[in-house]
Amino acid sequence: MKTPGCLACRLPQLARLLPVAPTQAGTLYPPHSDSAPREAAALPPERHPALHPRGAARLFTSATAASSDSTPMADATPCARQPPSWAEIPQDLAGKVLSLLPTHADRVRFAAVCPQWRAAARQLRVPRPLPVLALPDGAVYSLPDGKPLHFPGLDLAGFKTACGSWLVFRRDDGCFLVDPFTGTKVTLPALSCVRLIPPDAVARYIRLGIISMFHPYATWMHIIEPNKTPAINKLIMCSPNLFAALIGSTMANAAQNSQILVCRPGSSLWSVQANDRCLVFDDMALYQGKLYAIARDENLLIVNISEDPSSGDPQVSQIQQVIKGDPFDAGLNSVVKKKIYLVESCGTLLMVRRKVFCREEDVGLVAGQSEFEVFKADLEQSEWAKSDNPRR
Repeated sequence: MKTPGCLACRLPQLARLLPVAPTQAGTLYPPHSDSAPREAAALPPERHPALHPRGAARLFTSATAASSDSTPMADATPCARQPPSWAEIPQDLAGKVLSLLPTHADRVRFAAVCPQWRAAARQLRVPRPLPVLALPDGAVYSLPDGKPLHFPGLDLAGFKTACGSWLVFRRDDGCFLVDPFTGTKVTLPALSCVRLIPPDAVARYIRLGIISMFHPYATWMHIIEPNKTPAINKLIMCSPNLFAALIGSTMANAAQNSQILVCRPGSSLWSVQANDRCLVFDDMALYQGKLYAIARDENLLIVNISEDPSSGDPQVSQIQQVIKGDPFDAGLNSVVKKKIYLVESCGTLLMVRRKVFCREEDVGLVAGQSEFEVFKADLEQSEWAKSDNPRR
């Protein structure tokens, strides 16, 4: 029979009782994917702007004191004689508690208990935390309860996009990222600072009558204008020392072509294969430690990244098709558009096809209802397999 002082009984309560932050200032933004939650949970509480170590210590002390003081020595039970330190809880038991905490904030509380639990949060493989909703004005809400989350000292208004647990902010012609859970800031190179591979790459054209055409196809040199800042369509943190970005065209006659650039955080240059063919990339995702990209024609490509032997800088060494798409042809109907998303879910790489039904108005096309189809990547058979149960 479990008693109120039983250490095993108190573990879930401890994880939820520890405070995340005062509610009077700031905004909290947890991640929606990938490995960043585990890294954030591993941050020591003395460096965590949303966790005060003394608060955690007071709760720890009062909890153990209540357990020992309320039980006379003569009536001590085996449960009351459990080790007084939370650090001595077996890792497998700590892992069971951690796996029952659905939100990133709960896991940060868990990791704040002691160094041993922080280590457990780093080492244990647990389901991903629930996502949160971040609005453009910087307001953030937890799911599924819809409660506002606050983070002291941070103004998150004006972020442009999210990259795992990071919020991306534009600055001049570059960007920086902030992880609100850890307070960590990472600066990426300006988009005007790109190392060309090869360095003597130039844009080539062929004339057909009075029209100049890209030759032999659109490359990075064709889609970027010197005085215009390109857009970051997608940003992926491949590892703490490697970022990859889908950079879109700045030229009207380059359609929606884009190219993949890579860099190290804190470095001064991106790198790009300047003569590689540009594609209309829709999305990128990490899957089993490898970077994949998907094009508008639903071709799935694997992106191999290596190091430059002379400088040690990252560079895209090869982009190889692994699945040939069989695309839904939105061009058959001018009011039906599509968007492709690439996501990893439950150990499977998925393509989500979104069909948007638009209506024509005086201002142009206005988006209406959407339909979604989900396909699993069968890498052995090199094909997309339609999922009958999109929830899995």
